[in-house]
Amino acid sequence: MAPAFPQFVAPFRQFLNQIPARGRVVVYCHFDADGLGAGAVFGRGMQKIGPDWEVVVVPSGKGENAFLTPGVREKLLAFQPDALIVTDLGVHKSGTLEADGIPVLYVDHHIPEGYPPAGSTVLTGYGLDPVPCSAWLAYELIATETNAIDLQWIAAIGVISDLGDQARWALLPEVKKQYTAKWLKEAVAMCNAARRAGEFDLALPLHYLLHDDNPRGLAQDPKLAGYRAEVSAALNVARKLPPKFPPKGPDASPVAVITINSPCQIHPLIAQQWIQRLPDRVVLCANLGYLPDGAVAVAGRAASSNLHIPNILREAFARIGATPPANFAHGHPQASGGHLPAAEYQLLLRGLGFDA
Repeated sequence: MAPAFPQFVAPFRQFLNQIPARGRVVVYCHFDADGLGAGAVFGRGMQKIGPDWEVVVVPSGKGENAFLTPGVREKLLAFQPDALIVTDLGVHKSGTLEADGIPVLYVDHHIPEGYPPAGSTVLTGYGLDPVPCSAWLAYELIATETNAIDLQWIAAIGVISDLGDQARWALLPEVKKQYTAKWLKEAVAMCNAARRAGEFDLALPLHYLLHDDNPRGLAQDPKLAGYRAEVSAALNVARKLPPKFPPKGPDASPVAVITINSPCQIHPLIAQQWIQRLPDRVVLCANLGYLPDGAVAVAGRAASSNLHIPNILREAFARIGATPPANFAHGHPQASGGHLPAAEYQLLLRGLGFDA
C-alpha cells in the first residue's frame, strides 16, 4: 500500500538513521486522548522498528508547555535520551533538546509558532486537507517502516477524540468495524476522564494503550469510570455558575468571565459551553483550584472568527502597561489561554476592564 503521506517518508527515515544501536528514544506527548494515542503508537511502533532500542513514553505534566515551561529541558534530559520525539505538543521556534545535540522529531497538527533550531525534523499535518491529528500521523509514519496493523485501534482513539467518529481517515471505518465504535468511543472518554480528573492519572490509560490488543480493558476500567463520574459531578456544579461582564466603558473588552474552583480540568468545557449563548464575546473560564501552586488556569473560547483571543488577552496586559508571561495567550485564535500567577490574573482582569 502506498504511504498516506509520501512527503514524510524520507525525513522520518533520516531521523531514524540518527538513532544509535541500543539507543534510548524518549517519546514526549500531550496528555489528551490524541496525545496519549500518538505517544503509544510511537512507543510500540518504534520498538518494532528497532527491537534493540529502549523506548520511553513521557506524557506532559499538568500546566506544562513543552517549549516555555522552566524545567522541561531538565525533565527530558534526565531520561538520557539518544533521540526525542515530541508529539501533539505543538511546534515552536524555541525547540527542546536541539542545543544539547539530541536529534528531535516533531509530529503535530497545530499551527506552528515558528520552527525549531537545526537538529530537528518537523512533520506537521497543519495545512493538509484533511488535517490529520497526531495519532493518525504517528500511525502512518510507523506504517511506512513496519507492520502496524495492531496499532490501528490506538490511532483510532486519537482520531475519534480530535476529529470525531466520521473523520476522513481511510482506515477508520474498518477499525470501527473490527473493534466496534462503542468500545473505541468509550476508550476515548476514559482517556479524557483520566486527564480531567483531579488525580491527573495518565499512567493508567497509557498502560492499556501500551500493552493491550484492543480497547475493551481501557473502556471498562472501574477506576477510570470513577474519574469519569468525578468530572461529571464537577461539571454539573460549574455549569450553574453565571458569567460576569466588565462594566461598560472605553476600556471594557468583549469578554465574559466565569470563575470556578475545581481540581478537575473542566475550565475549557465550561468556556466552550457558554460561547453559543454569548456569540459576541470571548468566554474566559478561570479555574482557581486546578493548579497546585495557587496559579489560575484560564481557558478562553469564542464562537466568532472576529474575536482573536490571544490578541485580546495581550492587549489587556498592554492596556495597563504590563506584559503577559511568555507561555500565556498562545494556541488558536478562538481557543487560547494559559496559566497565570494569582497577582498576574488580577492584572488581566484590570486590563479587561473589570474594577480592581
